[in-house]
Order: sequence, then structure tokens, then C-alpha cells
Amino acid sequence: MSDSIKHECGIAMIRLRKPLEYYIQKYGTPLYAINRLYVLMEKQSNRGQDGAGVANVKIEVPPGSRYISRYRSVENRPVVDIFKKINEKFIEVQKQDPSLLKNSDWLQKNIAFTGEVWLGHLRYGTHGKNEIENCHPMLRQSNWRSRNLVVAGNFNMTNADELFKKLVDLGQHPKDTGDTITVLEKIGHFLDEENQRIFDKFKGQYENPELSDVIEDNMDMQRVLHRACRDFDGGYAMAGITGFGAAFVVRDPAGIRPAYYWYDDEVVVVASERVAIKAAFGAKYNDILEITPGNTLIINKNGDFAEHNVLPRLEKKSCSFERIYFSRGSDPNIYSERKELGRRLIPQILKEINYDLENTVFSYIPNTAEPAFYGMVEGIEQYLTTWRKERIQSGSLSEEELEKVLDFKPRFEKLVSKDVKLRTFITNDDDRSEMVSHVYEMTHGVIRKKTDTLVIIDDSIVRGTTLEKSILKLLDKLGPKKIVIVSSAPQIRYPDCYGIDMSKVKEFVAFRAMLALLDERGLSDMKEEVYQRILAMDDLRKENLVKDLFAQFTDDEISKKISEIIAPKDIEAEVSVVFQTVENLNAACPQHLGDWYFTGNYPTPGGNKVVNRAFVNFMEGKYVRAY
Repeated sequence: MSDSIKHECGIAMIRLRKPLEYYIQKYGTPLYAINRLYVLMEKQSNRGQDGAGVANVKIEVPPGSRYISRYRSVENRPVVDIFKKINEKFIEVQKQDPSLLKNSDWLQKNIAFTGEVWLGHLRYGTHGKNEIENCHPMLRQSNWRSRNLVVAGNFNMTNADELFKKLVDLGQHPKDTGDTITVLEKIGHFLDEENQRIFDKFKGQYENPELSDVIEDNMDMQRVLHRACRDFDGGYAMAGITGFGAAFVVRDPAGIRPAYYWYDDEVVVVASERVAIKAAFGAKYNDILEITPGNTLIINKNGDFAEHNVLPRLEKKSCSFERIYFSRGSDPNIYSERKELGRRLIPQILKEINYDLENTVFSYIPNTAEPAFYGMVEGIEQYLTTWRKERIQSGSLSEEELEKVLDFKPRFEKLVSKDVKLRTFITNDDDRSEMVSHVYEMTHGVIRKKTDTLVIIDDSIVRGTTLEKSILKLLDKLGPKKIVIVSSAPQIRYPDCYGIDMSKVKEFVAFRAMLALLDERGLSDMKEEVYQRILAMDDLRKENLVKDLFAQFTDDEISKKISEIIAPKDIEAEVSVVFQTVENLNAACPQHLGDWYFTGNYPTPGGNKVVNRAFVNFMEGKYVRAY
């Protein structure tokens, strides 16, 4: 999207199901898991570039040996930085004695990152400083192997404050109020209780240290995760490893955050995107499974695995932004959905250009909007096929007119290119806008000045500031009569609270348009009315009252006002904006109906609390996150 936002995170897990010796003999290297985890994470680098982390757990090592290893990084290319450090360990072994790289027993006794269970994470920070302490995986340590816990996830909790209070009420003293530490300690607390339950059950039958093995063999991770997650309100795909090697990935009951897995007799693999698993292991897309919402995938100490239900399922509301923009478009399902989003915009586009295809040029920005552009191309061609057929069947065409009808071709051009090597790192607004103008390059000589209408398709429009301050001005220099910005997503009206950094309503251009319309129509008092109603609510989770403000206007009225807001004052071309409808979005992505940022219909009660609180913050002039 032309308006960059921080979003999502990525998880990657590999569980080797055979001894390290097996992979050395079959693949000729002890780096089998390392190399594939690297691919899993690099293929998901779109999900997080603020930082990364990798943890590895060795199973069944003797006391006194390190069995949990972890590296985290916030360097410019954190994934590369981490795996460079891991590889350096094996380079040193190569220098010392190359034959040791074939000795699995020696490697596991002497070299870190030679264990059977791997967990990787890519971070986009929605809050908190970009420091290494904020990078996953997080580690909860204990001298009891079965009480150690490594956790990484793609999540945001709407009720982190309530979860924190519950931990305090239990007598704990968490070192942070954020949801990451809260989730870690919540799972850790019930892991401790499960340890104690099994200890009490078997303490008269076994003596230490044998009792430690009994605890590990009888650990009920399904019970632990049910008790830990039952109070969570948010979107999450959380992955974890215990100190004894059991691993899990648990997914929220509405399926908001994505999680996929694949397995064969050698590995069990989990990732946030199917494309990553396909790339790392050559898996067939049809063999890559989706973890059921409300379920956990548990991989036991011995490598056996199964899905288990831990929470009652809600109506599935998978994040539609994954399909529109966030996930890699090389996934065949996502690619076809993005094309369908473009195709379904054709009736609105044709109406906006008054069906004048002869004097219209179609293009796209940014590169991620290319699949939607191709869908738009197909839609235009389908329309022309019908148009030609109707004209010919009318029987009223002269030979010259018939030739013109048959020869006519719409004009599709690449007008905008983005130089990814240039970075707009300057924070001053005026200077940054000037720098953005250098990031984009325009193709001149294609537009017929003062004659052509330019239609540009974008993934979505969040704030509209990049369009207003940079892109529209650059497009205007091409000399079009009219510029139509087409969003393959509907109007973003409400904050997200499940993993995307969109929490301040004042930033949304659709919200600004709604406020302007309230003022123009003499309805500005409604803002105070809704504000007071929210303050009077005994539970902010009951209802999204901000919807009442948007309900005063049609989608077209808000779109028209957005057109006025984003049009620079000194621009010569007419500017209009066309948005996808929610109905068409849901039709294009029928398995991913999470549309709360467009409709205000949140999949969990905590979403209503966040949007109401965000509006209160706006009314009180507080520019802070609402959760």
C-alpha cells in the first residue's frame, strides 16, 4: 500500500523427528534444520523487519549441558545476522576438524544449535522500542527442565491490562506490562501448576531424578494451554517449546492470525504462510494444512503430533488484510483472490470514467497491487468482449465502425516505479515528503495531456498522506485530465487491535472524511453525544458506538469527501477515489471474512472496547494507542 503501516509478525517452527545422525547421513550436513529454518524465515521477511530471533532446544541431554540456545537481533537484516552467527559455530568446527561435522554425538555435546526443536520469529513492533529485549522468542527459565518455556508469537491482546492484573493477583511480579511478557507468564504459570499436579500424583511412586522424567512423560499440554488461553481476547498464533522438547502452536478461536503446518516422516513444520513451507521443503500446497481456530498443534517429546481443541471455536474471521496485502502474493490462493478484487471493481471504475475507455490509461501502485491490476485488466477485457458482441449484433455498424470496434484496445501502462534502494528515513514531515517524491519514478510521454484520465489501483488507502503529499503531485505532472485512485480494499474506518499497527482513529482518512461531513451537515454535536455515551457505558466491550457516526453517510459520500481531502490544493487534474465494497471483498475472499477495520464488526468483545477507547482518546486529544 502507498501508506506504509507496520503489521503482523511471522513464526517458523521445525521439529526434527529423527536423530541428527540421520540428517547428516542423508543430506551430508548437520545444517539441515538450520538451512531450512533460514528459508522459512527469509520467505516471511515481509512479516517483520524490526527484529528476529531463533531458539533451539536439545532433547535428552545430560544435566550440566546447555540444552536451550537463543539468538536475537535488531540489525538491519536481522535474519541474516542471526544465521551468520549460528553458521560461525560450524565454520569453527570445520577449521578445527572437518570430520567432527559428521559426528552427531560430539556436535550435540559441544555445539549449540544442534537440537531437534527450532523456533524462529520475525518482529514488526506495534509498540515498545525496537530493542533486542522486545524480540521473540521469549524465554522463561528454571532449573527444572520441564518448567522452562520458550514462546514466540504473532499476536496482540486487547485485554493485556486485565491479564496483567490476574498475574499480580496470583502473587506474581511480572517485569513488564506488555502482552508479550503477560502471555509468557500466563502460560508459564499453568505449566508450573501442571508440573506440580503431576509431581503430587507420582511423588510416592517414584524418586528423583526419575520423577523428573515421569513429569515430562505425563505433561498434559492441552490442559496447560486451555487454562492459559481461556482468558485471552485477541488475535494470536502462539508457538512454544518446553525445556524437555514438547512443542506447540495455538491459534485464536476466530482464526484471526494465520498458522499452517506440514509434515512427513522426517519433520513437522509450522509457519505463518504456506509459501514459506513450500519454498523450504518443496511441499505441495494441498498438503499444507491450516491449524483449526481454537486448536493447538502439539508435538510431543518423541515427535508424535496431533491437533487438540483448547477453546470453543468462534465464527471464523481470518484477517482479510492478509489476502489484500500482507501475505506473499505467490501463494496461488492469495494471488487469485487479489486478481478477483481487481476484477470486481470494474463496474465502479467504468462509471467513474463515464465508460470512456478510449481516453483512459490504467496502471497501479505499489508493486504489491500488481495482481489486483491484472484482475482489473481481465475485467476490462471481459467488458469489452461483451461490448463488441452487442455492437456487432446490433447490425448497425458501418465497415469502418466495425473495424474500429474490433481493433480497439484499452491502454495498460506501468507509470509508477518505486526505487526500493531509497529510504525515507527522515522524520520531519516536510523533508520526508520531499524525499518520498524521489522514491517514485514516473513514466512520461504516455499520457495525452488534458485529454486522458489516469486510473491507478492501490492495495488500500489508510491515511492518504502519501497520496496527498507526494504521489498525486507526481501523477499530476504527467498532465492527465483526471486521476482516479482505486483501492482494492474498502474504506478503513476503525482501528485494528489484533496485530496491525492501526490504533489511532484520527490517522484514517475515512475517519477524517466522516468528521468533515458531520461538520458540513450540522451534525458535529453527534461527536459529543457518542463520547458521552461511551463514558457512560459500564462495559466498553458491549457495542461499537463509533459505527453510529459513520451510519449518517453513504459510502459514496465518504469516498467523495476523501477525494477532496487527499487532492493537493495546487493540483490541476480532477481527483476522485473509488473503494472496494465490503460485499465484493467478502465474495473475493470467502474463507477470510475478517473485515472489522472496514465494518466495525469485531470478532471478539475486546475489539469493541478498543474502538470505543480510541474514540475517547481522540475526543480528549490523546495521541496514544487504544490497547
